[in-house]
Amino acid sequence: MGLEGVRPDDLLPILAIILVVIVIALGDVFNSLLPSRAIPASEEYTYVSASNPEEPKALPSLGDSPSVELSIIVPAFDETARLKPMIESTLEHLRSLSPHRSFEIIIVDDGSKDDTSGLALKLAISHAKANAKDEIRVVRLRTNRGKGGAVKHGCMHSRGERILFVDADGATRFSDLEALWKKMDELEEKEEGGPCIVIGSRAHLVNSEAVVKRSKIRNFLMKGFHTTLRVLGVGYIGDTQCGFKLFNRPAAQQVFPPLHLPTWIFDVELLLLAQFLRIPVLEIPVHWHEVPGSKLNIAGASLSMLRDLILLRINYLLGRWSPRDFQVD
Repeated sequence: MGLEGVRPDDLLPILAIILVVIVIALGDVFNSLLPSRAIPASEEYTYVSASNPEEPKALPSLGDSPSVELSIIVPAFDETARLKPMIESTLEHLRSLSPHRSFEIIIVDDGSKDDTSGLALKLAISHAKANAKDEIRVVRLRTNRGKGGAVKHGCMHSRGERILFVDADGATRFSDLEALWKKMDELEEKEEGGPCIVIGSRAHLVNSEAVVKRSKIRNFLMKGFHTTLRVLGVGYIGDTQCGFKLFNRPAAQQVFPPLHLPTWIFDVELLLLAQFLRIPVLEIPVHWHEVPGSKLNIAGASLSMLRDLILLRINYLLGRWSPRDFQVD
């Protein structure tokens, strides 16, 4: 039996089914390429600090009521060279504020091979203040989850009314938090206390010396990345990757539990989730400078970026991932 008499329109349903099968197969392939998610060890749900350096205590939950005004999440992988100045500049700013704003800093050691967690605990002890509510907590992950996995873990166990995640390199001027804080005040008033997100942005630096000095290949890849984001539907954000994002607790409680991607592209999924959930996101310019010591391999990161962006679109398109999911951190 041949195809005589078969009209092109008759083939469309078959072609559509084949296309769906191919897309699902691609999703399975890309899912298999994601970093493996090791079963979390019980000690990963504990922390040490100046008050309990030898006896780990259980971490709280994002579902609990807040007990400090600000939680600062610092993902750290092999950061012995850059962590100390970043923490010191952060503390200098926070302790200069009047009136005082209660805070915690959660340093999440993402399976470092060096003594990042040891240095973090030394910083916690040396900067502890007597009778102060503020503290530095150190959490150690046994295996490297990726930046997204470390940020999610810290956020899911934070106590703040507002939660900021910030890169360990100190590339963004920490005092720019006040611009984000003020905008969050305005946005919360407008949204009557509902979920809100305010993010730092380097989009205004596109033609600045800081960006022009970067390699041509890095700037080329950056432009390609933003083109891809427009296709994905988050092109309304000028800079998705700035490691300086502030969430109020209601927003964090909605976008972090369903976060799937543990890799460095997790910011895109967070913003996509915010869009799905109709959570307002405001972008605020921040001061930024390149800091030596980045562990990002441009070629490898570009391939993983493409993989993860395709994975992101396929899984949400097929309904395999949903803003209502709950992924164990």
